[in-house]
Amino acid sequence: MARENNIDNAPSAKTYENAQRIFKTLFDEIGKVIVGQNETVEQVMIAILCNGHALLESNPGLGKTLTISTISKVIDLSFNRIQCTPDLMPADITGTTVVEEHGGNKVFRFEKGPIFSNIILADEINRASPKTQSALLEAMQEKQVTVAGVTHALEKPFFVLATQNPIEQEGTYPLPEAQLDRFLLKIFVPYPDFNEELEIVNRYTALSNPSTERGITKDTLLSLQKLTREVPISNELKQKAIQLVMKTREGGIIEYGASPRASIAIILTAKARALIHGRNFVAEEDVHAMAYPVLRHRIILTFEAERSGMTPDDAIKALISPKGK
Repeated sequence: MARENNIDNAPSAKTYENAQRIFKTLFDEIGKVIVGQNETVEQVMIAILCNGHALLESNPGLGKTLTISTISKVIDLSFNRIQCTPDLMPADITGTTVVEEHGGNKVFRFEKGPIFSNIILADEINRASPKTQSALLEAMQEKQVTVAGVTHALEKPFFVLATQNPIEQEGTYPLPEAQLDRFLLKIFVPYPDFNEELEIVNRYTALSNPSTERGITKDTLLSLQKLTREVPISNELKQKAIQLVMKTREGGIIEYGASPRASIAIILTAKARALIHGRNFVAEEDVHAMAYPVLRHRIILTFEAERSGMTPDDAIKALISPKGK
């Protein structure tokens, strides 16, 4: 491997070795509560390392909420859950200005909403009305909220980890493309296999539920985020990632392709995946693996493709491995 692809050119070897021990501790602790779902947990961690937001989608009962709350405990960050419903108002998320009387004088005071936390779980986000969904836009993009003309900065780091159930249609509001694009990753949560489901039943039918206590500090997380951006990637692989994104704009089975934001996301998340897997450089498998969660919510298939039963993941797979190659 060329020296430009070696971690020695970026973060120190000592910091890199510490990162591997930290990741092992994190995943071991998460595994005390979450059975299986290794790829799901890994991708959520990748989003956090990249300082991005993630949307988790699956059928009900597959542990989306539990996964997010467990990760927040292991990382030792402040955590708030917002249960999205059709009657949820924007002020219920961002907060509101209240009037107080002190010594005969009326004083305005800003009462912070649940958005003021390090990790926000927006549970069943597609149940919130479009007006309420839009209240998350500024927070997700600018890391701040504006109420009554006053801008309030959010505490760093700040992540929105949202869930949605695709099988529910009544009382739901599909997320607009503008908001979907603000999610770094769209993560699918699969059903467990037989052995995993047996372990789930054994754990959660015992006298006490499993729990986790150990966590890493906020400063450690910020150091890992910096380390992620320093993982080297060759110019050749960087160009391949950009070419992959540009293929989504060439028509065919894809009606609307991905923006340059997707190119940034693929390269950055590939760095995070390489770091988690203990590699000191980005490999092509990292780019291919992250193309799916990065692109699946950023492309729109043609009507004919959807009618034939094709999914966004099928289209991405065809771009990565075209027929005849």
